[in-house]
Amino acid sequence: MKTEDTSLLKRERNAISARPTLAAVTHGRGNSALCRLAMVVFALCSLGWSSNAHSVYQFEYVGKALEVEGMHIWGASPVAGPDGRVHLYVAQWPTNTQKNFGGWYKDCEIAHYVGDNPEGPFEFVRVAVSDRNGRFNSPHNPTIKKIDGKYVLCFIVNEDNKLKTQRIVMLVADSLDDDWRPAAGAESDGTILRKSNVPTEWNYTARLGVSNPTLLKFQGKYLLYNKSVVNKNVSARGGSYTYGVAVSKTLEGPYVHHPESVTPLWFGIEDAYAVEFDNAVHLLTRDFGGKKGSHGGGLWWSSQDGFRFEKNRVRRSFEHLTHYIGKEKLQDAAVHRGDLSGRLERPQLLCIEDQPAYLYVATGTNENRRCGSCSHVFRVINDE
Repeated sequence: MKTEDTSLLKRERNAISARPTLAAVTHGRGNSALCRLAMVVFALCSLGWSSNAHSVYQFEYVGKALEVEGMHIWGASPVAGPDGRVHLYVAQWPTNTQKNFGGWYKDCEIAHYVGDNPEGPFEFVRVAVSDRNGRFNSPHNPTIKKIDGKYVLCFIVNEDNKLKTQRIVMLVADSLDDDWRPAAGAESDGTILRKSNVPTEWNYTARLGVSNPTLLKFQGKYLLYNKSVVNKNVSARGGSYTYGVAVSKTLEGPYVHHPESVTPLWFGIEDAYAVEFDNAVHLLTRDFGGKKGSHGGGLWWSSQDGFRFEKNRVRRSFEHLTHYIGKEKLQDAAVHRGDLSGRLERPQLLCIEDQPAYLYVATGTNENRRCGSCSHVFRVINDE
């Protein structure tokens, strides 16, 4: 992230941190119970990869980042603007269009919100990417970054509500005015990646296309991490929720599948977000398979080269929502997706000076029954 985009943001964050209580930060959010501090520590392998070399982070719960009456909000991907304000790109759709949560792949659009500081409040700006139906259906799971002076927005679409047709779109822009254009190496509608059609590549058997992208520039290469549900053969039911990577020499592609997956099969992860620091690539993911605890929490993966993330180096990261706010807060909540523990998904990080500073996560559990699913925000604190 460019220094000029984060200097104001850093000063704002320092001002927030200097306030005497977290309640002061979230004053006006509607419930002081949301101001309870709850912290979870996880270890990251550093450059030396020795068992004793690690960084320690704490997650400090702030409160809801975004909820909208009559709408589902799913995920919130942040980026700092040139004026130091924080812009969120979110998936949203009306709560009344489907009887269940299925609107995410049928009626979704990507919306742009903005706030004066990372903790909100955030105000609606405009719809950034509309649902066109048909072959460009239900844009979903956006993730935004600023790379090489350009804003890059990646997300998924499908064709005619068919999940097996999921693919990844990449749009680029010079500003946050939402004047998006397809990446130069993409198809005319911005499609940058589809499942592989090469039988020897890792996701040739993908049942649900490619999805849930996260983009990173690392050691001069552009890495587009992507999820597929794979099995031993194309006709097999079920599958392993696994990540691979597509590689390009230029930001706008084209991107080519790396032939092997980057995370182990049958470990069960999704919703990866990639960051670089300490000369390594780190993925923050949802623990879909519950390998390190509740599947309502997350995992932290680290890799020196970005192409192999070993399961013996993975660490637990965030937990489900009630771990932070208590079970009583959600005991009468509406469950749109997940359960009353408040499963947390779609982790996205706001980095300041190339270090994680804020975590945004989605949950389908909400005590405010006028709103659908919503986004929550945490401070990420490095104690070293």
